[in-house]
Amino acid sequence: MKTFLTVSVFAAVAAIPFYAAAQTPPPPPPPPPAAATTPALPPPPGVATSPGSPGALASPAAPGVMPSPALGVPGAPATSPAAPGAMPSPVVSATLSAAASPAAAPAQPVKSGWTNFLIDNFQKGGPIMWPILIVSIIAVAVVLERAFWWIGRWMRRDPKRIEKVFTAIETGDVTEASRLSRGSRDPVLRMMWNGLNHQHASLQGALQVAAGIEIKRAGRFLVVMDTLVTLAPLLGLLGTITGLIRSFSFLGNEELAVQAVTGGIAEALIATACGLGIAIFSLIPFNFFTSRVSNLEFELQTAATNLEVMLEAQTKAREVGIGETTTPSSATRSSI
Repeated sequence: MKTFLTVSVFAAVAAIPFYAAAQTPPPPPPPPPAAATTPALPPPPGVATSPGSPGALASPAAPGVMPSPALGVPGAPATSPAAPGAMPSPVVSATLSAAASPAAAPAQPVKSGWTNFLIDNFQKGGPIMWPILIVSIIAVAVVLERAFWWIGRWMRRDPKRIEKVFTAIETGDVTEASRLSRGSRDPVLRMMWNGLNHQHASLQGALQVAAGIEIKRAGRFLVVMDTLVTLAPLLGLLGTITGLIRSFSFLGNEELAVQAVTGGIAEALIATACGLGIAIFSLIPFNFFTSRVSNLEFELQTAATNLEVMLEAQTKAREVGIGETTTPSSATRSSI
């Protein structure tokens, strides 16, 4: 039971990040960068300004050089070299600031594709996905608990000690057999020790009680797994029905019909797939653990039968020995 509680708590803690990720809304997109503007500065002395744009700077006028065509004076060359100390244009400054703004924005955390896939499908599956999630957590917890128990039982097996116990019983040393089986964690040895200690009252009854306790321990939570195997597909079928109902409820609205119907069908298929997946995941371990319980029951029954036969043979041999020692004396008395 402690192992099951530990595994259940671990599974619940592992599901908390998934639940938080499903409830957390996606981060809002970053706002578009605002174009930075450079305030107009007064031109330095000796620099002429364009009459069409107040505050814009132009190349300084030099003697013998005609003004630029941009100033409305024809006959000047198309380009002029930048004069030292000339201020940049406000349009150029705004363009450079806008180009540099996205690079300075902080990088948003990007989720992995697998996490986004799980969260999106969980949300599209509808409200029936919450019971399916609970069923899946219970299924994982039960499978892990039973797997750990059977691994521990396999490590506790002690076939050599069982052979020593049977050898001691064959030689008639029941006390040594009881000592060898005492304190063992092997289910077969525990049953044999219980039978050897209660053979004077009821050997068969003691063996049956001990074997029943061991089988009950081995078959713990199998009823839960059987229920999950049946319940998970039914929940998926319920999600299918609710998804189809949601799809057909939007058929009258032509504007939302296509989008709503496809969303309802997706909900139905996702719920069905999740329910079937949980059932398949639980069915294979359930059949495996059931077969292991059957094997353990056969081992216990075989060991109990061998123990009864050996003890009965020892009792008969003891009675025959006692009869052989008493028969000559009685014959002698009768002859006398």
